[in-house]
Amino acid sequence: MKFFEGRKLIVATKHHKEKVILPLVEEYLGVDVFVPSDFDTDKFGTFSGEVERTGNALEAIRKKCYEAMEQYGYDLVVASEGSFGPHPSLFFAQADDELLMLIDKKNELEIIARELSLETNFNAEKITSQEQLLEFAQKSDFPSHGLILKDAKENSTIIHKDILDWENLQAVYESIKKETSEVWVETDMRAYRNPTRMKVIEKATQKLIKKINTACPNCQAPGFDVNKVIKGLPCKWCKSPTESTFAWQFNCKKCNYTSLQKYPNDKQYESPEFCNYCNP
Repeated sequence: MKFFEGRKLIVATKHHKEKVILPLVEEYLGVDVFVPSDFDTDKFGTFSGEVERTGNALEAIRKKCYEAMEQYGYDLVVASEGSFGPHPSLFFAQADDELLMLIDKKNELEIIARELSLETNFNAEKITSQEQLLEFAQKSDFPSHGLILKDAKENSTIIHKDILDWENLQAVYESIKKETSEVWVETDMRAYRNPTRMKVIEKATQKLIKKINTACPNCQAPGFDVNKVIKGLPCKWCKSPTESTFAWQFNCKKCNYTSLQKYPNDKQYESPEFCNYCNP
């Protein structure tokens, strides 16, 4: 994509997400990337609970982008924001929901990509013994993936991060037990302490690049993308509209041009088993 070629872009991160973001945006966007060493993203919220995130992930990532542009004098920025918890449609499964955003202040563009993944070790547990701690650590891929120990699940006064080996993990556990009867262990979801999450961020970056490289047929601005899913794919038997996808509506964020792509899933009819009229 030549649209951004030669521009200066800032990656707004504190936890080394540039390791997966920078190579892709440099190669495919042709930009000159700057990664600040002193940008404090923790003030927008921490996974370990010291700072609550205000608003949703989209609002947080947008604040992150605009503050980075203002603080360092850039008009082109990329940032990411992750959320962890139950998968929205699969019961009893944890998910990593990553947003990646590019804002081009000069051209008034905002392009967003999302990667929802089951690939995560996100977990937390109250522990009462060294054996329980070691069991949790093993299933969390420690020490390649970080752990955090606290004195309470919420409103904790003791928090230990950057635990990088088994000896330190056990020592920290014993030190907390001397201060309180309750010890909580949780996976460290900061990107540079969680290689599994870093891979999901890389996939989100790839999606963002793909979106950016899809130009509007009308004005050639990047980010021509689906903004509406239209249901109503007809039933193969009775031809009545079903809940399945009939078309995607694409929209340009720059000139507001729209186009319709029918049958995006390469089928013109839905099976009768998914029809409310054939199967009332």
